[in-house]
Amino acid sequence: MAANNLSTPHRILSKLAYLLSARWVREALQTVFFIYLARVSAASYGEFMLALGLGSILVLVGEFGLNLPLVGLLSQAKHDSWETLLQVSILKGLFLLAAGLAALVFMAWQDYSPALQRLMLVIGAGVGLEALASTFFVALQVEGRQQFEGATRTMGAAVGFGYGLLTLALGAPPLVIACFKLIETIINIGGGAAACLPGNWRRWPGLTPARLGKVAQSGLIFALIEVAAVIYNKANLFFLQRYGGSQGVAQYSATWQMVDGFSCLASNLLLQSVLFPIFVQLWEVDRPAVCRLAQDTARWLVTAALIIMFILAVESDRFIPLIYGAHYQEAIWMQKYLVVTIVFAFLHNLAAFLMISMRLERLLLVFYLAGLVLNLLWCSLIIPLTPLLGAALAMIVTKGGVALLTVSFTQKRLGLLPLGPVLSLLLAALGGLALFFFTNNFLPREVAEISALLPLLTLAAHWWRQRSRLFP
Repeated sequence: MAANNLSTPHRILSKLAYLLSARWVREALQTVFFIYLARVSAASYGEFMLALGLGSILVLVGEFGLNLPLVGLLSQAKHDSWETLLQVSILKGLFLLAAGLAALVFMAWQDYSPALQRLMLVIGAGVGLEALASTFFVALQVEGRQQFEGATRTMGAAVGFGYGLLTLALGAPPLVIACFKLIETIINIGGGAAACLPGNWRRWPGLTPARLGKVAQSGLIFALIEVAAVIYNKANLFFLQRYGGSQGVAQYSATWQMVDGFSCLASNLLLQSVLFPIFVQLWEVDRPAVCRLAQDTARWLVTAALIIMFILAVESDRFIPLIYGAHYQEAIWMQKYLVVTIVFAFLHNLAAFLMISMRLERLLLVFYLAGLVLNLLWCSLIIPLTPLLGAALAMIVTKGGVALLTVSFTQKRLGLLPLGPVLSLLLAALGGLALFFFTNNFLPREVAEISALLPLLTLAAHWWRQRSRLFP
């Protein structure tokens, strides 16, 4: 009876609500903080975004794909939970240490100023140490104690970003402000560890290199996929810092934060949290159902992507100054280029989760490594010649190239993009553009933009009336 109660829709929704509430609080505070920082100093904003890029690499190297196998280990009664948590934490600490040393060598090689190096180390450590906090949060999720995770994350975000906003308002030096991330992470680690401590926490588990190696091997493929992805997503920032300075990083980050936010929203909330588990379950029992669901998902994702791309492109001259201020003029034209990555990201993420569902993660790793090589070659050859344009094109070329590989493969296997819906979307998009350029000459701008969206919205309404199978 107790097990049944834990799996009721009410219990599931309540657990999801704890985590979503914490995420919304954190995202809201983070948005306010970075917009405030961008308006106060574009140079500092660029340096902070560069440091966050380094931190995002460190945290994925530290996690090393271990959170996924950790769920299975903690779910097995034969495993001692505290011993498992210590094993994984020690492994993550070793990976973080190695990544931190590599980061020091990289910063020295790039000849960053001592002040920038200290800033990047503080923020990078704050982000990287989240790998340890996630170990305890996974344990809480397995135990069904999401309320503790949500409360800890909310407190960490409130104290950390509250400190950041206060020091920023007081005009504190950047290094003092940068401690906000360390404060948030320390609270997360402390709260998560305290909630997981058993009565026999003083007992040190028996650890051997062989046992640690076995645990590390279980997450190797996913770790390499995540690390390759984060490097090719952030590499252009480091090249841009070298050839365009912190001001260039700030201009690029102002638009990329907005563009990438929509891609992450679709990937994390819809694909990873909702559809991916369905793909995994159906692949073993009803593969035609996976094909139908994937095709329906693809057409709705492309429709949403086209609408978002159009709005962000035509309204970039309003969005950027309104949010970040009038001194981010370069970000306006960059956004018109970068919006194309939204449709690439939507389709690629869908294809990638399908490939993992088919247990083809090794092939997926090959595709990611190919994208990483392409990205590094482009960044090293083009960004020195034209920093801002080169950084924007690096993301377009890389995301487009990786999407071409993953979508082509799933197209061959599952028919991901049927010809009929693709032609309908193409005609609707071209018709909308024709309406926009025609009406924009004599109608108010807002009316022209709405008229441009009418064909796509009409097509979406038609599909909705046909009772799309997107959420069976």
